[in-house]
Amino acid sequence: MTSIPRHLACLLLVLSLPASAAETVRLCFEAQDVRPWRTEQGGGLNFELLKMVGQRLDVRFDFQSIPWKRCLAQLKDNAVDGAFAVSYKPDRRELGEYPGGERPDAGKRMHTDTYMVLRRKGSRVDWDGKRFRNLDGAVGFQLGYSVGDVLRAQRVEVDEGSQRADELARKLIAGRLAAAAVGGSDAATLMRGPLAPRLELLPIPIVEKPYFLILSHAMLAQRPQLAQRIWDEIETTRNGAAYRKLEQAQGVRH
Repeated sequence: MTSIPRHLACLLLVLSLPASAAETVRLCFEAQDVRPWRTEQGGGLNFELLKMVGQRLDVRFDFQSIPWKRCLAQLKDNAVDGAFAVSYKPDRRELGEYPGGERPDAGKRMHTDTYMVLRRKGSRVDWDGKRFRNLDGAVGFQLGYSVGDVLRAQRVEVDEGSQRADELARKLIAGRLAAAAVGGSDAATLMRGPLAPRLELLPIPIVEKPYFLILSHAMLAQRPQLAQRIWDEIETTRNGAAYRKLEQAQGVRH
């Protein structure tokens, strides 16, 4: 019986092995639409960006849509590998890690967004970029959102009892809030919707922030090189022509 040369036998063995599967990274995100960045059904620019990143790195992202507080809790428990899109708060580093650590690298952000002030039509509440004026009640914001820290630093009464931007708008219209601090994308959506005739959007943002993919401590400990490759590729892809074209189609300006 003719023997197979050793080098050929090794080659045949390699060829007979199944192709290596793409690495899986489990990510959670907030279970509500925040256009143009994301929808509960997995649409929007955040998903387009991560899809491109996954294709370039041969990574399969497994997305889970859940309430925001639970998403962050799962991140802390290492039940997911990451969460998006997360603005920076120092205490959130107990839950997971940002690209760049305690001084997050804004170049590796997924996107930038603002928080804006909504008031009832005809209200005298104002925001001049530094402080509120004519505030006769609480300022509402969504449960777990980082703008709460900004509002508390203003020493104003706050209401964190709403999960969604439209809930805040209805409480505002009903007179249960004096004003609402709402993400810029959500504010724009509300001002195009059926509640818009009863609302006013103030022109000066409360704050503008970068939003990141934050990765779990277990992910950083077990797959540090992959974590860094993902963050690096987010920056490269976000600055690339293909993604910029998608942003332009959605009216996103830089």
